[in-house]
Amino acid sequence: MRRANNNKPLSRRRFLVDSSLAVAGLTGIAAKFPAYIGHQHVGEPLRLGIIGMGSRGCGMASIVKTLPGMVLTACCDVLDLHLQNGLKFSDGKAKAYTDYRKMLEDRDVDGVVITLPEHLHYQAAVDALESGKHVYLEKTMTHTISEALDLVEKVHRYPQLVFQIGHQYRYFALYHKAAEIMSKGWLGTVLQYECQYHRNSDWRRPVPDPQLERHINWRMYKEYSGGLMTELCCHQIDVVNWLANSRPVKVTAMGGIDYWKDGRETYDNIRALYEYPNGVKASVSSILSNAYKGYSLRILGTKATLEIQQSGAFLYGEKSHNVHATVDGVTGATVQSWGQGEPVPLEYANQDEYDRDPTGYALLDFAECIRTGKKPFSNVETGRDAAIAVLLANKSAETGMMQEWVQIEDKS
Repeated sequence: MRRANNNKPLSRRRFLVDSSLAVAGLTGIAAKFPAYIGHQHVGEPLRLGIIGMGSRGCGMASIVKTLPGMVLTACCDVLDLHLQNGLKFSDGKAKAYTDYRKMLEDRDVDGVVITLPEHLHYQAAVDALESGKHVYLEKTMTHTISEALDLVEKVHRYPQLVFQIGHQYRYFALYHKAAEIMSKGWLGTVLQYECQYHRNSDWRRPVPDPQLERHINWRMYKEYSGGLMTELCCHQIDVVNWLANSRPVKVTAMGGIDYWKDGRETYDNIRALYEYPNGVKASVSSILSNAYKGYSLRILGTKATLEIQQSGAFLYGEKSHNVHATVDGVTGATVQSWGQGEPVPLEYANQDEYDRDPTGYALLDFAECIRTGKKPFSNVETGRDAAIAVLLANKSAETGMMQEWVQIEDKS
C-alpha cells in the first residue's frame, strides 16, 4: 500500500480530515461516512458471534482477533471441522454452536457476523434482528430481489440496531482517494467504468466427502448462489454505485459454462453492461479461464483514466488535455508530463499504522456505529442497490433480455 509523500504516515484522524472529507461535494460522504479511522475504544469490548465458519468466516475470525475493542465470543457452523477451525481464532473461551438460533439466544453476544452461503443470508439476518442483535451481513446482501426489498423494510423496524453489509472496499482509503480526485476534476468528465474480476481456476474447494459437494461448493449451484456476479462482481458494482452516486437503470448481460464443464450450474464467465443516469455506462466481466490483470476497475474520464488494482492505482493522462498544473498525490508529477499510456502511481495515505485488510476497517466501523448510533456507510439501502444490480444481470443473462430497474419499482 502506498503512503503519503512524506517521511511520516498520516494519522488516522488527519487522513479523515485531509482525504475522506474532500469527497463531500461528490457523494455527501462527509455526512454519511463514520469516523472509524479515528476509532478510540471506550468501555467494554464488543462481543461478536460469527455464523458460518467456512473460509470467509475463519478469515473474519482471524481479523477480529487483531482488532481493538472487540472479542470473538461465539462460533457457529453445522460442520464440526469448520467449527473447530473457527474456534482456533478465539481466546479459548468462545462458545461453539451448530444451530445459529441458539447463538442468537446467547446474551453474551452483542452482534453477529453472518458469513453463511448466500441463500441463507436473508433468514439469518431477520432472525438476528428479531433477537436484538446488531448485524454485519456479508455480501451479496440477499439471494433474491424480493428478499432485498423486504430486508430493507425489516431493518427499518429496528432503528436501535446497526445493520451493515460487507462491502469492505467502501472502507479502503484507496477508493476514497479515487473519489477525491474525481471530485477535484482531475479525470475530467467520467462517463465510463470498466470492471473485471478474472481468475484462472475452477473456483472449487476440496471436498472430503462427496456427500458434502453442494454444502462446500455451494457457489457452483443456482439454488444457493448467484455465482460470479454475486460473489465477485458485486464488490465493483457497489463501488461504481458509490462513485456514480446512483444505481443503474438497466443492464444487459450474457454468460455461460464454456470451459469448466464439471456439473456446475453457475456460469464460469459472464459479461454485463450497465446504464446509469446521465449517460454513464459500466461494463463488468468475470471469467475463470484467464487471470490477466485479475482484479481491475478502470475509471475513464475525458482528461485521464484511473486504474484501481487490488492494492494500488495508476493514472493515465490523455494527450489532448496537457494542462500545466501540479497534481497533489501523484508523486509530484504534473498533468503535462502524463503521456498516453504512461502510468503514474497514485499515492494515498495509509489509514493507520497497522495497514489492515479493508475488512478490518469495515469491522471497526461496525463497532463504532454500535457505540455511537451512526449509520454504516455500507448499509441496507446501498446493499439493496448492489444486490438488485447483480441479480438483474444474472436474470438478463438467463433470459437473453435487457432488465430495467423500473420493473422492480413497479412491483414493489
